[in-house]
Amino acid sequence: MRTRNTWITRAETRADIPAVRAVDLAAFDTPLEADLVDALRTDSSWIDGLSIVSADGGEGGDGKLVGHALLTRCHIGDTPALCLAPVAVLPEYQKTGAGSAAIRAALRAAKDMGERYVTVLGHPAYYPRFGFTRASAHGIRLSIEVPDEAMMALTLDEAHPLPGGTVRYPAPFGI
Repeated sequence: MRTRNTWITRAETRADIPAVRAVDLAAFDTPLEADLVDALRTDSSWIDGLSIVSADGGEGGDGKLVGHALLTRCHIGDTPALCLAPVAVLPEYQKTGAGSAAIRAALRAAKDMGERYVTVLGHPAYYPRFGFTRASAHGIRLSIEVPDEAMMALTLDEAHPLPGGTVRYPAPFGI
């Protein structure tokens, strides 16, 4: 396992699509996440510049694409927001910071675009390092049952507190 890397992060390009799919297929047990990303690319929820890849740019790094984080449009009630999903890293690069680098770059890009809110359904021990907190504490919920601690949200602008409401995901999520 690699332990110390310098990550190059950037927006996905058309040329990256096969490599992003390969990362998603390798990172998850089923092709569901890779298929979701493909479906989102053709959905109105897609926002150019918010599909972020991380590539190995450290000493001896070959620029290989090893990680991916995707933000797409969702809504909290009627308020526009973003959902972070999926986040994927090639198994041999997991726990090296490649995923964290992609997430941080995606959140920066979203903030730079004027976006305010991000939701994530994920591991409650991982996402708080990026500022995510339990969504239910802000009156944010889902229309399906999930563990309360797994649904999290983040404001990208402290002047705009998180709104309450039910999260509406893009159609490809099937929720």
